[in-house]
Order: sequence, then structure tokens, then C-alpha cells
Amino acid sequence: MISRLDSGLSRAGLARAGTLSMRMFRLVGLVVLSAPWMALGQDAMPGMQMGSSQVPQKQEAPAPCVETMPGMVMCSKAGASKAADAAINPVKQMTPMTPGMMENMRPQIFLQQIQHHASSGTSAEPNSTPVPMLMGMKGPWMVMLHGNVFLTEEQQTSPRGGDKLFSTNWAMGMAERKLGPGQLTLRMMLSLEPATVGGRQYPLLFQQGETAYGKPIADGQHPHDFLMEIAALYDLKLSKRTLLSFYVAPMGDPAIGPTAYPHRASAAENPVGTLGHHQEDSTHIAADVVTVGLTHGIVRVEASGFHGREPDEFRWDVNSGAMDSWATRVTLQPGKNWSGQYSYARIVSPESLYPSEDQTRMTASAMYNRPLKNGNWASTAIWGRTRSISDGAKLNSYLLESALRFKTRNYVWTRLENAGRTNELQTGETPLPPGFHEDPIGHAQAYTFGYDRDFDLIPHLRSAVGAQVTTYGVPDVLRPIYGSKPVGFNVFVRFRPFSGKER
Repeated sequence: MISRLDSGLSRAGLARAGTLSMRMFRLVGLVVLSAPWMALGQDAMPGMQMGSSQVPQKQEAPAPCVETMPGMVMCSKAGASKAADAAINPVKQMTPMTPGMMENMRPQIFLQQIQHHASSGTSAEPNSTPVPMLMGMKGPWMVMLHGNVFLTEEQQTSPRGGDKLFSTNWAMGMAERKLGPGQLTLRMMLSLEPATVGGRQYPLLFQQGETAYGKPIADGQHPHDFLMEIAALYDLKLSKRTLLSFYVAPMGDPAIGPTAYPHRASAAENPVGTLGHHQEDSTHIAADVVTVGLTHGIVRVEASGFHGREPDEFRWDVNSGAMDSWATRVTLQPGKNWSGQYSYARIVSPESLYPSEDQTRMTASAMYNRPLKNGNWASTAIWGRTRSISDGAKLNSYLLESALRFKTRNYVWTRLENAGRTNELQTGETPLPPGFHEDPIGHAQAYTFGYDRDFDLIPHLRSAVGAQVTTYGVPDVLRPIYGSKPVGFNVFVRFRPFSGKER
């Protein structure tokens, strides 16, 4: 099957089609995406004042259930049980939204979850997953803002560990409206990590992948690009249970892997990345992405073309390249609390240090979310595998993470990982020797446990103070370098926008 796909999707053909089309997509995308945010102007934030008592003149009280966007139903408490019913007249103006409305504005079925577009790229979490954000209406546009900001002090005990004060952060702005027969969504995600993570990395024992100052990163996680995503999405409802979706992103997330860790509810309180990032979800920032998806009932099938090279180490610029790689993903939502996916990709030259090495990548994941009284419980299990096409070398990584919010303001979480590592860790952050060949050397384990608590210091901004500890299992070949029992500690403050009672 792979050989047939390869012959049909040759690199030369993809390059010719991709280069011309993506130049157009980048130009159109940048112009279109800037329009709704410029239109918001001076009164963007007043429209975001969740809980305000202001009511626009000549506006009638909202019905128990209304369809604010195609497939997106918002209900009062009296009408929440009817939220999935069809044939509801749309509300064209609603500024601002009240906390009660925000609480009940959640997807009820899979098609609504897709049109909500609150996850990374075109991925999906369970329908019941809370997404803290600010929301408001600006004319025909529904505008949203959500994000996460951590200020972290990290210390590690291993001879290869490090100590550092840094900030991991991201913010996503989104605007949705009806356009023609479907729904248009414009989205931009930014991160200041190029400025708040010094030295182009922060300490993370046993992490590897990408470069800093032309050398491989070892025991560190690279910052995200300033421009994490700029994308336009269009959803066309073909029938009551069928949805056709298009995603175009000069920088974005192709259809591979689960929801990326910065966006997962089960990882939302953890300030650092995952060890299996480059086997599981590192393609959540890719250049020149085009995705087509078809959803029917509880099943979604997607196919993407994109540029395979990981972003370079210069995090302020915009990366681009030929559409030389492809991915496909099947997502299943058997109930409002469950989501699962399987994906496969062929990626051309992902790592700059090994430009002639192409990879295949497979991932599978399952997510479970359970709303609780005054809380929520979100869990994710992931398997990811990369295989070098040139020599067949394989790396497998496994992750289980879970986050529990209880008594409204309290969070506890865990992340358990078993990640395949290579001999690149043995060289550290030195230039690779001539003739170096990367080979698997074993698995490293990481066991993380943490707690934080919200303090509401600023309206509509959740502020938390927390800490987590990580212990590691070291493969025998690396014990002389790392020691047998390294430990990492993180103390942090966290900020997150919200409206109503969402957290």
C-alpha cells in the first residue's frame, strides 16, 4: 500500500503543486486572518467582559436553545437537555455573553465538537472537555481567546540536569461566522517562548530532538515558534450527520497524532513538554498544511499534505517549503466523554541534522473526560512510533497522563512516560562527530506528580501557584552519565483566561 501511495505522491509532483499553491495560501491567509481582529478595534475587550450586566438595545432575551454557529448550540439551563435538537433559528447578535450561557455552550455531538475548533489543528478531544476562554460577539463574528502562561523555576539533580527560570506560554485568538452554506473559522496562535525561554531550550532530562546554535539539543526542550499557527477552516454540512471540512495553514497542524500537549486538558497544568513529543505530536507546528476531512456520525477521516521539516532554531521567523509529506488520520468519538484516533504519516527530512533521512510515523491515542461537580477529570493514553526509512531504526514512546480538578480551585495531575532514546544523548550538546550514526539505545522513564490551586487575583484570569516533581528511570547504558536516580522539581505560577465558571 505504501509503495502505491509513494508512486502516486512523488516528491517532484508534490513540490511543484505545493510550492505554487502554498504561496497563494500564505498570502490569502495572512490577509484574511487579520481582518476580523482589526475589525474588533477598540471595543473588542468590552465585548469580552463576561458576566457584564449590559444588554444591547432592542435585543430580546435568548431562547432556551439557540444555534450561534452552524452546529453550535447554546442553551440556558432550562433548555440544555434539548441542545442537540436541530431546526433552531440562529442568533446573529449577542454581545456580551453571560456566565450562564458560557457554561452551557458545549458541543453535544461530534459534528459540533469539530466546528467548535478549540483543539490544536483539526484534532478532537471528547465533547465534554471544558475549554476555558473568553468569548463575545462582534457583528456576525463570534470571537474567542484562550491560552496558558507558566512562569517556572526548574531544578534537576542529575550531572546532566540544569536549573533555570523560564516561561512556557501560548495564546490563541479565533473568530467564527457563517459564510455561504457553511462556517468559516480564522485562527492565530502565538507564543513568546522565543523571548521567555533563554538559550533556545529549557532543562528537560532525557529529551532530545531539534537543534540549538547548530548543535543537537540534549536534555532540553526547544521553545515553540512565535507564530505557532495561522489557519483558515471551512466546514460544510452535507447532511444532518455528515460534515466536510477544509483546513489551510501556512503554519499549522496536519492530521497526525492526538491533540498536541499544550492543548490537552489532561496536560493543561503541566508547565513542561513530554519526552515522547517527537514520536507523538511534534508535527503540531508544520509549514504549508492543507487538510481535508469528512465526518459522518461518530467517525472522521482526514488526509493532509504538508512540509515535513521541523521548524528551524530561529523561532521568530516563518518557515515554509514544498508540500513534500503526507498524513492520514481516523478519529472515533463513541460518546461525549470518549475520543480516540489512529494516524499514519510519511515525513520527508524532518530533522535538520539528518537531512537525507525520511521517516514514517504512527500514533494511536485514547482520551477520556468526565465532568464532575465542581471539577473535571481528563485522561489521555498515547503510543507513538517513528521509523527511519533509510535504515529501519524504530523509536517507540508511551504516555499516560491524567488531571483532576476538584473543589473548584484544586488540581492534581500525573504524567507517566516510557520513551525510546538514541545514542545522540551520549554526545550531549556537542557537534556530532564525523560519520555519526544515530541508533536506539533503550528507554527512559519519567514519573511526574503535581498540584496547584487557583487564586482569582484579576477578573477573568485564573492565577495558580503549584509544584511538581519528576523521578526518572535510566537505561543501563546511560547510568554512568546521568546517575541512577535523577529527580526534577518545578515550582510555578500559571495564568489562564476564563469566563463564567469554566477553568
